Amino acid sequence: MAEVIEIPRMALHDQVVVRLRAMLIEGRIAPGAKLNERVLAEHLRVSRTPLREAIKLLATEGLVDLLPNRGAVAVKLTEADVLHTFEVLAGLEAMSGELAAQRIGGAERAEIRALHYEMKAAFTRRDLAGYYHLNAKIHAAINAAAKNPVLTGAYQRINARVQALRFRTNQDEAKWKRAMHEHDAMVDALDAHDAPGMRTLMVEHLNRKRDTVLELMRAGEIHPLAAKA
Repeated sequence: MAEVIEIPRMALHDQVVVRLRAMLIEGRIAPGAKLNERVLAEHLRVSRTPLREAIKLLATEGLVDLLPNRGAVAVKLTEADVLHTFEVLAGLEAMSGELAAQRIGGAERAEIRALHYEMKAAFTRRDLAGYYHLNAKIHAAINAAAKNPVLTGAYQRINARVQALRFRTNQDEAKWKRAMHEHDAMVDALDAHDAPGMRTLMVEHLNRKRDTVLELMRAGEIHPLAAKA
């Protein structure tokens, strides 16, 4: 008789977190929408226990708000929230880029360049989800190369709340192409250990993201892919 291998509870929990996070970031759960546990459990084919654990974790990441008498809802930011969040995030990204350019090692530069090439391939295929996943890994790798755990903790908390908005900023072809060119410049600046240049690039990159998010919000187009959970 073949041995039955039980999937570890944590492995299931991690899978639920990954899939639910993607649904929130990619707009498949509308900002402000209540997370319907019954519907989500059926969709993800899991029981409510790992689902609730995943929701709690995503609440700590800033993707979900836990509200009295309403339960869990997908985070929905106002224009003021966006302005304040990107203001702080631009500073954190600038510091990450500056310190990374000073402290990054050869292996780290090689890894970021490899991710960059993968991201270029996703851009060529117009694979927005794949592009965003690699883009996020690159920004996280730059932050990690700064070698400052306090900075990393702050960056992860602040960035989490605008992940879904950052995902939507590359749906305009011209803006997506410009973002790709900006990443070309970042990789070159890291290779050259150009700390001032990297700081400037990161601030400009984030400010353009902010402006695009606000433009889409004002046009009522920021969440056209959102659907009821």
